Amino acid sequence: MKYLIKKTPDGFIKTVNDEIHSILSRNFDSLFPEFIFSGEMDTLAMPVEIHEKDNEYKIKAELPGVKKEDLEIEIDKNHVKITAKKIEEHYNDTKSCRKSEFKYGDFSRAVYFPQEINVEKTTAKLENGVLCLDAPKEQPNKEEIKKLKVL
Repeated sequence: MKYLIKKTPDGFIKTVNDEIHSILSRNFDSLFPEFIFSGEMDTLAMPVEIHEKDNEYKIKAELPGVKKEDLEIEIDKNHVKITAKKIEEHYNDTKSCRKSEFKYGDFSRAVYFPQEINVEKTTAKLENGVLCLDAPKEQPNKEEIKKLKVL
């Protein structure tokens, strides 16, 4: 039995995929406005998990196959940006790879916080392909109540 399949234009699937990604991103950000995610998720994904405690944020990012030297973390009081590079391994044998589902290249992810964090006390640890960041919250300055004498 033969089936008739309509051929789609070359960029059609990518356009539809981009629109769906855009709609989902907007809706996710409106449901959870306290955390804003940014970063390309189509070619290389960096899944993150964020836990908020009373005095800190704990961020985990999956980075399988990424070495410490291929990892860069930029941090300021309002956000953390994680950039990683996954380098393709080349083999010297004469046989070529028949199938590869591994993804290689540069990718990054940024997380914006609803409350400022203490940059100096933030720590990062990469273990078993999982990056763990502990970002203590900045304690708000308690303003003193000052009485003024009217002259």
